[in-house]
Amino acid sequence: MSFNLISISLIAIALAMDAFSVSITKGFSQKNLTKPQILYYGLFFGGFQFLMPLLGYLCGSAISSIVETLASIIGFTLLLIIGLNMIRESLGSDEDEITDEFSFKEVTLLAIATSIDAFAVGITIALLKDPILISSVIIGIVAFLFSVVGIFIGKKIGHIVGDKFQILGGVILILIGIKILLGF
Repeated sequence: MSFNLISISLIAIALAMDAFSVSITKGFSQKNLTKPQILYYGLFFGGFQFLMPLLGYLCGSAISSIVETLASIIGFTLLLIIGLNMIRESLGSDEDEITDEFSFKEVTLLAIATSIDAFAVGITIALLKDPILISSVIIGIVAFLFSVVGIFIGKKIGHIVGDKFQILGGVILILIGIKILLGF
């Protein structure tokens, strides 16, 4: 079973939900973000979402011969765990600290934190022996776009939608994991 363009696009959208949610929050809380700063958010989020599947793929390739027969189960399990964690985080009550100043350190940490799930997807792609470069490019571009759009949406309606987009992202990952497990 391998990912196709539709599957990887849905995975990219699901993975971008964390960055999208954070971007909405930043758009809502940092009212004075400039266009270059918004671009930095998009580049950092998209860049890390591009790099993390590559790193995961390298790790997954190293162990793929060992677990080749379990690839579907491992892929399903990873996507299930990531999806459930995204839903759990979205429903959690902890609120992130909100500041009104732009910080490269903060944007870097946020980009890393929102792209950890993409690392596990990279492992899954390696185990399924799918090509990684096009997947990483799609994941990175979608994260970039969602981040930039998220900030602009946050500036307009962030207080209404908040981080509930993570629920949708988690559900999409779980459904794709089931698809992998069932061999569709």
